[in-house]
Amino acid sequence: MTKSPKEEAVERAILEKLEGSPLKKFAETALNDPEINAYQEYANTVSIMRLKYNDHGPVHMRTVVLNALTLAGLLHEAGILLNLEKENAGTYDDSRAALILAGLLHDIGMGVTRTNHENLAVSLALPILSRLLETRYPQDMRRQVALRSLCLECISGHMGLVRVSSLEAGIILIADGTDMEKGRARIPLLLAHDAKVGDIHQYSSAAIERLDIIRGTEKPVKIEIQMKSDVGFFQVEEVLFPKLNMSTVKPYIELYAGVIGSSAKKYL
Repeated sequence: MTKSPKEEAVERAILEKLEGSPLKKFAETALNDPEINAYQEYANTVSIMRLKYNDHGPVHMRTVVLNALTLAGLLHEAGILLNLEKENAGTYDDSRAALILAGLLHDIGMGVTRTNHENLAVSLALPILSRLLETRYPQDMRRQVALRSLCLECISGHMGLVRVSSLEAGIILIADGTDMEKGRARIPLLLAHDAKVGDIHQYSSAAIERLDIIRGTEKPVKIEIQMKSDVGFFQVEEVLFPKLNMSTVKPYIELYAGVIGSSAKKYL
């Protein structure tokens, strides 16, 4: 399956974050898994061609992985233990492995339907998770069960409709909500001719020029969003903020958003 230049660029950024870690080889395996890639491609076909929604395919799911690894890294640098470490169920790299798998699989239910797609993704992802985790932890059923359970929490909770309890699932919530830069709406906008339900997601996403996830000054993580028009506030207030409010990581986040050339609004 041919990958787009954008897809390849995000993959390189993911692998750069894993340089020097044994996890890099596992990430390469997951990124190139034919079944995962086929599910992602079809999810995007349904999302964009049929439903006229934003990107919910290979680039989006890789971007969520990249954002999740960035968030996890900043928390780790601040000395905050993720739940697998805190509960003596795994290591920091095990948590990162779960974030990689959950990020790559969280939206594959879009290939079935938008409604309840997070729970449909759980059903579709389960055999894939079992297959890949068995290869990474062939003699460790306890760790397979812990990571599989954690991944399923991340996937089922990514819409912010249910209360998640792990920091890892809270990371996926925010990683998903922070994929809002203008490129995500490019294809739906090119295809659109008439106003349709969902257009506000496309136009508000198109207004977002830049989003950065960096080390905070008051808290471990700062999210800075720059937009070219105030329609972008829809993405911040109606898409990202509800997910932040449901996220276990919210106490560690600073959030600023504003139109370029104007003062940024502090949300957190």
